[in-house]
Amino acid sequence: MTLDSVTLLLLIIIANGAPVILRAVMGSRLNLPVDLGFRLPDGNPLFGRAKTWRGVVGAVAATAVAAALFGYSLEAGALVAFYAVCGDICSSFIKRRLGMPPHSMAPLLDQVPESLFPAVMLKDLFGLDVESIIILVGAFIIAELVLSFIFYKLGIRKKPY
Repeated sequence: MTLDSVTLLLLIIIANGAPVILRAVMGSRLNLPVDLGFRLPDGNPLFGRAKTWRGVVGAVAATAVAAALFGYSLEAGALVAFYAVCGDICSSFIKRRLGMPPHSMAPLLDQVPESLFPAVMLKDLFGLDVESIIILVGAFIIAELVLSFIFYKLGIRKKPY
């Protein structure tokens, strides 16, 4: 992995970790669902209560600041978070259509979109080719599973995944 791809991996991890940390710190304060509670005809929510505007804003802000610290623009960091959040929300949409409850585990579906979307959309900025993207997504899957377990053991996450 190149330094740029490692930096992108770290930014994706930050984008995905910021909402979890905010939930642990803030509890239920400011946790307005992205879908505003909207339900589709199948009776399930569009995305679910776990996807909040607090998490979106927190992910964008934290990742933008981290990108600046790594020598990238605030905009680059905001875009990494935006695409990671879009991937995460797409995963939630699919999980709700499958009738899976919020916070349920769906291996690969929980990790691939939130790492693949920013990697593909920002491949030129971070100098990624197809092989680098595949390696980055694989590394994110491993990192996300390990960090989720650590956050669970520290009491930051409610479930170990």
